[in-house]
Amino acid sequence: MVLTDKGYSSRAIREHLRLCGIRAVSPVPVEQRGHRLRLGSRGGRPPAFDRAAYKQRNTVERCIYRLKPWRGIATHYEKTATIYLAGLHTAAVSLRRRMIQTTPRKRGRCRR
Repeated sequence: MVLTDKGYSSRAIREHLRLCGIRAVSPVPVEQRGHRLRLGSRGGRPPAFDRAAYKQRNTVERCIYRLKPWRGIATHYEKTATIYLAGLHTAAVSLRRRMIQTTPRKRGRCRR
C-alpha cells in the first residue's frame, strides 16, 4: 500500500501502481473530481479512498520529520543497508528516550 498526497493521484500513477500490484491510497483533487463529473458516464468510476489508512500517513510523516536532523539517515549517506539500519535504530532509541524524558509524569501513582 502506498499513501500519497493529492499531487500523486493521477490516473497514470494509479495505473502503474495497480500493474505492480500496489494499492494506492490518495485523495482525489477537486479539479480531477470536477473533470470526471463533467465527462458524465465517460468519466469513469472514482478511485477508492480509505480514510482510516490515509490518517496513518500523518504519523509516518511526523516520524520522518523527527529523523531529518540525523544527517546520515536523511541523506542515505551510509553505503550498506546494515549500517543504515543501525543508524536508524540508534536514532529511534535516542528519539524515544528523549520523548520519555520530556513526558510529564502523573503524581500519586507510585506505591512504595
